[in-house]
Amino acid sequence: MSDLTSDLTSDLTPALRIEPVAGEAMLRDWRHVHNVIVPPAAMTLDEVRERSGRNRLENAYLGDVLVGCSTVRPPEGEDAVATVIARVLPGHRGAGIGTALYDKGLAHARVLGARAIETVVLAANEDGVRFAERLGFTETERYVLPDETDLWLTLRLTVSGA
Repeated sequence: MSDLTSDLTSDLTPALRIEPVAGEAMLRDWRHVHNVIVPPAAMTLDEVRERSGRNRLENAYLGDVLVGCSTVRPPEGEDAVATVIARVLPGHRGAGIGTALYDKGLAHARVLGARAIETVVLAANEDGVRFAERLGFTETERYVLPDETDLWLTLRLTVSGA
């Protein structure tokens, strides 16, 4: 376990492990969490494989129990905007797991040169919207994807560090 993960999870028992997705089992784990949290954007395993080639995907485990996942999209554009998304399964929320995932994702985005940070949340995920707002994100865009009905929010980090 890295020092960063140890520092972020010293009060969690059993220890929280946040690991980059590697191999089929971890791809399936990441897909499971993603599809539970954002069912309108459910992905196939092939789509997850493709996404893992473009983005940093990580899984969070308490002991051997899968509890969450994250995505870091590399910085893009003149503003070097990276996207950091933390997802925690409903039964494990409120224990600091989302914060640990987010902090680790934010650190990785900074290493990649991000000067601004955004996140994307399904508007129906009220826990996710509240979590992003508590971290200092402010809504910048609302949209519905073509041929769909679900409302999505893009939020930008507007407090220290971005």
